[in-house]
Parts: sequence; C-alpha cells; structure tokens
Amino acid sequence: MAKPKRLYACSSCGARQLKWQGQCPDCGEWNTLTEAVPAGPRSAIRGVAAPGATSLTRLDSLEVAQVRRRSSGLRELDRVLGGGLVPGAVVLIGGDPGIGKSTLLLSAIANLSRDGGGCYVTGEESLDQIGLRAERLGVGRAPVQLLSETCVEHIIGALSPKPPEALIIDSIQTLFSENLESAPGSVAQLRECAAQLVRFAKQQGVSTVLVGHVTKEGTLAGPRVLEHMVDTVLYFESDLGSRFRIIRTAKNRFGAANELGFFVMGEQGFREVRNPSAIFLARRTRPVPGSTTLVTRESSRSLLVEVQALVDANAGQPPRRLAQGLDSRRLGLLLAVLHRHAGVSLANSDVFANVVGGLRVGETAADLAVCLAVISSYRESAISGDLVAFGEIGLTGEVRPVPFGEERLQEAANHGFKQAVIPVANRPRGKCPLEVIPVERLDQALGRVFHSRTSQPTEKQ
Repeated sequence: MAKPKRLYACSSCGARQLKWQGQCPDCGEWNTLTEAVPAGPRSAIRGVAAPGATSLTRLDSLEVAQVRRRSSGLRELDRVLGGGLVPGAVVLIGGDPGIGKSTLLLSAIANLSRDGGGCYVTGEESLDQIGLRAERLGVGRAPVQLLSETCVEHIIGALSPKPPEALIIDSIQTLFSENLESAPGSVAQLRECAAQLVRFAKQQGVSTVLVGHVTKEGTLAGPRVLEHMVDTVLYFESDLGSRFRIIRTAKNRFGAANELGFFVMGEQGFREVRNPSAIFLARRTRPVPGSTTLVTRESSRSLLVEVQALVDANAGQPPRRLAQGLDSRRLGLLLAVLHRHAGVSLANSDVFANVVGGLRVGETAADLAVCLAVISSYRESAISGDLVAFGEIGLTGEVRPVPFGEERLQEAANHGFKQAVIPVANRPRGKCPLEVIPVERLDQALGRVFHSRTSQPTEKQ
C-alpha cells in the first residue's frame, strides 16, 4: 500500500509544502511550517456530509427552546460559565502546573454525574491516581466513568454508543490523532484533536471541558488555535504561595466575559469564597500611610481591593516606577499628572504600587485610588480606613466618571465603609448610605482628603 502523502502548512501565510523546512519559501517566516491533513475524501469521523445533504433554514422559523444549563455544584464555577454548562458547549481551561485544574474538575464532574452521566478522560495519570485524588476529595463513590486513553479516535469510539452528558479531557496536549504523524502537543495535533472533540460535542450535545497547558508567558499553548475553536476560555490564576485561586473568563459565547470566580485551596479540595472582597482587604486597627481602598469592577461583580504605594528617596540612580497588579505605564502617566496639575514632584523618588491579593486591575477606575495612595506615602499621612475611592484621571487633571458608580458604592456600604471620594458625574441620584465626596479635579481630591477632609462640606445622600 502506498504511503499517504504528508503536507506542511505555513501558519503565517497558509502556503503548503511537501516537506518540512525551517523557512517558508512563500513568506520567508521561520519555524511556521506545521503538519497538516492533506486534502481528499474525508472519513466519516470528520463528519462532512455529501453534496446535497444540507438545506437552508430561515431564522424566523426556528423554535428556540429554553436551554437547561447543567450546574457543576460549585457556584463560583457556574458564575464564570454564565450560569452553568450548556449542552454541546466546549470549555477550555488553562493554568500553571499544579494550580489545581484537575482537582477542581474532578469535583465538578462528580457533582455532574449525580444528575446524569459524566466521564473523565485522563491522558496524564493512571486510573489509580484518579481514585486516590477522588478519595481525598470525598467523591470516591461518585458514579463517574473513567477512561485512560490518548488517541482521540479511540476516545470518541468508546463514548459514541452512549454519550455522557458531561465530559472532561485532561489534557488536550496529551491527545493525538491517527490521521497525523506529528507528536502529541504539536499545533497540528492540537488542531485536529480539538476539531474532532468539538464536532462530537456539538453533534451529541455533550458538555465538554478541555484542560490546556500554558506557556511561560501564561497564555494557552498552541498559538491561540484552541481559543478560536471552543466556546468558552477560562484561566486559572493564583498569586505565588497563596491559597486563593481565581478563575477568569477570557471568552464566553454563553455569558459575560471577564467574569471572576474565587476559591481557596484546602486539604479536601477547593472551597468557594462567597465574600471575595475579604481576600483583598486588610482591616487594620489603625490606618497606615500608603494604603487606600479601591472599588473595582470585574464584569458583573464589584470588588473591594487594597491599593498600596511606597515612595522612597532615590540615591542618585534613575528613579524606578514599578507596579504589581497595575499597569506600570499607567503609573508613570499618573505621576506626570500629579506633577503638572497637583504640584507634587516625585522625580527624585522611587515609586512602587501594588494591588494586595494578587488580583490584576486593568480598568482606569483605579487611577484616583493610586494617586491617593502615592500621596499618602509621600506625605506620611494615613488615609481614613473608612474611605473608598474610584475614578479615572485625565491628562488635564480632571476626575472622569466610571461605569457602575452606584453598584460600587453599594458594595462599599455592604462592607461597612463610611466615605467615598468619587467623580462628580458618579454622584448617586437617590439615597446613599455613604458620605459622598464628589470631586472634579485631582488637586481638589487631594485637598479634600489630606488637608480639610473634616472641614469641607460633604454630601450626605
């Protein structure tokens, strides 16, 4: 029998070559040729219908039934999924090694199996190892089907007679397809294995979760090939040495993106954190300089986080501006605004900023809180522990409004805070349990907080 031909496609320009080369002859890019399936008659497993077997359907003729989401038994996981697993949806979850992806998903599939069939496919561990982890998590008696296999065709063949309602693949990088000769984990294998699993999930209505490895940059391995093929992308995040874990939604076709779920790692697996603001707040007996509280917004959830700053005299070296959990370039911009519009020069000082708890804040609503923390450290003047702040700082020194102002104030009131420094445009229209200090400019905000906070009139809504 003649050996089937192999083709190599360039991931940059799409050109196909008969043999692998270090450089693509068409576009000149290096190391972009990956193995591809040659064009030809497609097998039944690839699911391509014969010509004339498809038909058009009008949108107004569809009868869309209410989709019943499947709960994972973990409210924080259901939150980031948009309310639960959708039948036929494919979810990709990535995270650093040892962060707890397998532990969390084993607990989830055990809960899903109590209401319907669930299957856990492992390509990295033996069945005995899965059993030991299940006993430690207290789910050793759950009716979960287990399968230790790395060939995607064999996996689909084993599941096809009686497809489960939920399926976990741990991990997608260990699978390979018999259609390709490249090693498991290559871009071609990832694309082919994911395509077959996605097609199987859509045709059979199986809620599927794929575990993916991440690169040293923290992104999912496989040059974003997998992220475009699945419905939902989740990232498992954690601060170094912390027991707390954060799941962030990067993409979701069935819910809101940038949603967050919070867990704490214990001896018996994960526990949900119902009050995540408590993770990021340190309610001290007395306030200290360089610390303030920010009310940030992550998708549909308001969070209280502590923003810290340290201003230190520089000993002749170029001044450093370092930020953890914040954008360092944004920090430099805010320091320039403080100099130009508030008369505070930090050219001879090192400035460090940090968001406590490992959370990364990307929104500009943190600008006002960062500026207050920096001035608090610079002047050695502590800010009241009952005060929160949020607002965007413009290049001309104005304090601009941010979305969901009233929701942020309500979250601060729920945690016992008494005062809030906010943009004038975010003033609540109705009754507010907080003492609101509306400001229009950055210098006005600094004056109200550090010089005459008690003597200046405030607004009690």
